[in-house]
Amino acid sequence: MKDFFYKKLDAYKIAKEFTLYVYQLLRQFPQHEQYALCDQLRRAAVSVPSNIAEGMGRMAIKERLHFLEISYASITEVLCQLDISQSLGYISEENLSQAEEIAERLTRVMSGLRKSLLERITQ
Repeated sequence: MKDFFYKKLDAYKIAKEFTLYVYQLLRQFPQHEQYALCDQLRRAAVSVPSNIAEGMGRMAIKERLHFLEISYASITEVLCQLDISQSLGYISEENLSQAEEIAERLTRVMSGLRKSLLERITQ
């Protein structure tokens, strides 16, 4: 089967890396958080690459931009929850910093993709 083009986007690749990193961190969480904070983090983390993929599957550029915005919001949600997790002692400051570094790299790439899409609207 041919790859869908979203898989070739740097934004998707980094978003997937971000999601996998979050899943790796969740292995450190206490059992009592598995159905609360962990579940919420999983949903938010998976939402990041999923919304990039769904947006790029849309034909209208405005829809693509909308799904990028949703993806960005999910990144901030994950970072908020990881910050709380670090405060609760579930992950280290280093773990949080690593997640923030991946997120920063991802948002820069997404910003470039957004800019490119906006330029196509104005042409």
